[in-house]
Amino acid sequence: MCAYISNVDSSDPSCTSGEHAAATKGRKRKAGKTKQIFELVDEPGHVLVQSKDQITAGNAVRKDQMEGKAAIANKTTSCVFKLLQDAGFKTAFVRQHSETAFVASRCEMIPIEWVCRRIATGSFLKRNPGVKEGYRFSPLKMEMFFKDDANNDPQWSEEQLLAAGFELAGLTIGRCEVDIMSKSTVAIFEVLEKAWATQDCTLVDMKIEFGVNVTTKEIVLADVIDNDSWRLWPAGDRSQQKDKQVYRDLKEVTPEAMQMVKRNFEWVAERVKLLLESQAKGRVVVLMGSTSDVAHCEKIRKACGSYGIPCHLRVTSAHKGPDETLRIKAEYEGDGVPTIFVAVAGRSNGLGPVMSGNTAYPVINCPPITPDWGAQDIWSSLRMPSGLGCSTVLSPEAAAQFAAQILGLNDHLVWARLRASMLNTWVSLKQADKKLQECSL
Repeated sequence: MCAYISNVDSSDPSCTSGEHAAATKGRKRKAGKTKQIFELVDEPGHVLVQSKDQITAGNAVRKDQMEGKAAIANKTTSCVFKLLQDAGFKTAFVRQHSETAFVASRCEMIPIEWVCRRIATGSFLKRNPGVKEGYRFSPLKMEMFFKDDANNDPQWSEEQLLAAGFELAGLTIGRCEVDIMSKSTVAIFEVLEKAWATQDCTLVDMKIEFGVNVTTKEIVLADVIDNDSWRLWPAGDRSQQKDKQVYRDLKEVTPEAMQMVKRNFEWVAERVKLLLESQAKGRVVVLMGSTSDVAHCEKIRKACGSYGIPCHLRVTSAHKGPDETLRIKAEYEGDGVPTIFVAVAGRSNGLGPVMSGNTAYPVINCPPITPDWGAQDIWSSLRMPSGLGCSTVLSPEAAAQFAAQILGLNDHLVWARLRASMLNTWVSLKQADKKLQECSL
């Protein structure tokens, strides 16, 4: 059994999501090549994942000590899982316990490595002769490998996984669960790929594992994601690779070579912290024609908050005070922050058209529809004079989502929340269908 990663780094504020909490280590549950897992006496349902200063390759055919690796791996893992958990992915992540260990929800691990590839390299080329290195997979290439060291982790098909009928923590791994893990792997890769692109670094491929949370019985991302888990090519250049492949490729393991490998791991650990920072923080400014529309606007602000987008509410009337409307517009245009204006005006919507005709920033109409004249009033938002490009979205939540999709083009953290939200909606539908089918049977 293994568990998931702690996202809280008590030694590094950039990877901390809560107060540091002590944990009393109990008996050892498992010892692996690069980590050990212990029960926690004071926290039933949680475990402590302790990293080692050991680096291995080829199912530990090659293994060496690398002083400081445990701390480097723990820092990398903590930051990666903070990014994913903050986006909305379900993980076993709890908190970082120390420089080299983290607390995780206890999981029964599904013995499959899910591998996602954007670029063909490594073992894929050996198994698929004729494919040239550098071939780009669009859509992503998904592969599964059964965790079996004695047989060098053989590749499995989806059919083999279904036929295995694994039952873990009371959950049988069937079609629904396999589909959830497959969809989740792609979404997780895409989020990390976009995050690393902000550092001009290509995420080439990645392996992850899932477990069943013994308490909630949910499938969650588990184990670790550190520099052993992926290939990273700065500027898309393999000769600059910073991942464990450098260690695998060593013809001779010398102290000098191990120092080079360690510097690469440190390079990744330092830059992974930057993935938690927005590169182009934007905002939404909601302009309402009257305070009677505050409740409608608050729904927009709340939805923006779910994507991590600051949202400002202002009151102005393009009919009654066009000069003030344009002054407010100029106030937000003048500081260089990417801004989307949302116009909320009932009856005759003058706000949206006036804003659209006087700014190059995106404008979204989100009129509050009333039961009496709503069908007629909507036309003032839909039929625009020529030269105006504002869109119209009736739902406050959908207007916020549309704004997030625009800002997410240049903000990987907003995009990550959108991507996780898409996945979670899909998973909910999948699970609802499974439950309905079980009831019907």
